[in-house]
Amino acid sequence: MAPIVSVENLTHAFGKGALRKSVLMNVELALYPGEVVILEGPSGSGKTTLLTLIGALRSVQQGSLKILGQELHGARKQQLMKTRNQIGFIFQAHNLLACLTSQENVSTSLKLHKHIPKREYRPRSEEILKAVGLGDHIDAYPKNLSGGQKQRVAIARALVSRPKLLLADEPTSSLDSKTGRNVVEIMQRLARDEGCAVLLVTHDNRILDIADRILHMEDGRIGS
Repeated sequence: MAPIVSVENLTHAFGKGALRKSVLMNVELALYPGEVVILEGPSGSGKTTLLTLIGALRSVQQGSLKILGQELHGARKQQLMKTRNQIGFIFQAHNLLACLTSQENVSTSLKLHKHIPKREYRPRSEEILKAVGLGDHIDAYPKNLSGGQKQRVAIARALVSRPKLLLADEPTSSLDSKTGRNVVEIMQRLARDEGCAVLLVTHDNRILDIADRILHMEDGRIGS
């Protein structure tokens, strides 16, 4: 089975000259369809940097990074954008548009996929919002939602297009235990049913049991 993500000798640094600081060093990683991988480690170990590289949000400096068979080292902006459109992102900041309802915020993700007809936008959005426990807030604006509810809208937005790769950075940090469990179980079902690969960065010990693998990152290197 071909990996959805293939990382070989990935090295990344910030700054220049005397201020240059290595953040990732010779990282090796493969993510396969249908598996949930949790990445843990102390703050500053390089987890979020790795996530943003895999998500095509940063350019690869050294090494090889392939997403769905596409090499991103040396890729042009247009190719990076095309790759990003195939990935579901859940980051700590919910980044909702204040002028849009929950349903409309979720639908913005579907607009990136030309093969999904517009008539499916609302039904799909409503279905996933109900799944994350927001059936009563489908037409609510962000200003009328709590922090945890906003995060659930962001999670729904990432899941609604049924991506082949899902990247999540502390997705349960602002959720209570029951909602957090519901959310990660939805991710787990997406992996199993749709052949999605899930890479989840977390410090939440309550959800470690959903992982097929748990990897540890420290000082820019991955161990198991």
